[in-house]
Amino acid sequence: MRNVLLLVVAGVASVGLLTACGGGDDASESPKPSLTMSAEPLNTDGGSQPSGVTAQQVLARLTGKVSVAKPGTVVTAENDKNKLLGRPHQYTTKVTFVDSRIAASDVQGMDKDDLQRGGAVEVFGTVEDAKTRSEYIQTVTKSLPSLAEYHYLDGPVLVRVSHYLTPQQAADYEAALQG
Repeated sequence: MRNVLLLVVAGVASVGLLTACGGGDDASESPKPSLTMSAEPLNTDGGSQPSGVTAQQVLARLTGKVSVAKPGTVVTAENDKNKLLGRPHQYTTKVTFVDSRIAASDVQGMDKDDLQRGGAVEVFGTVEDAKTRSEYIQTVTKSLPSLAEYHYLDGPVLVRVSHYLTPQQAADYEAALQG
C-alpha cells in the first residue's frame, strides 16, 4: 500500500510540474497587427544565439540613414520605466530616439524619452523574444489608438516608431534597418 501511495504522489507531482512548465502558446490566439509593420528577420537561426548587437549600435545605423532621428536616452536597469531590461525573455539593451518631424505640440507634457517623440530600439537575446514583445505590445495597444506604434523586426531587434509619423515617414526606419 505504501508503494502505491508513493507512486500516486510522484505521478501527481510530475503532472503538476509539467502543467506549470506549459504555457498556452497557441499562436492562433495572438491578434493580428494593425499599425505594425514587420521586416523579414535577417537572423533566421531561430534566435538560439545572442545577436551580439546593442541597441546603441542599431540606433547609430538608423540615425546615419534617417537624418531627422537623434539619439535619446540609453535605458539602464535604474531608469527603465518598464523594469524589463535584462529580465528573462526581455530586452538586453534599449535606447530611445527623437524624430524632428514630430510636432512639439503633439508630445507636449511627455517625458523626454517617451517613445512617441520618435521611437525606441530594443534588442533581445532571441528572435522569438523580440517577436513575443512586439505581439504583446500590439495586444495591449490594439484598443488604444493613441498608443499605437509601428514595429519593425530584424532578427532579435525590435524598432518601435511613434504613431505621430505617417506610414511613409515611419517606413524610413524600416528601410534603414534593412539596409
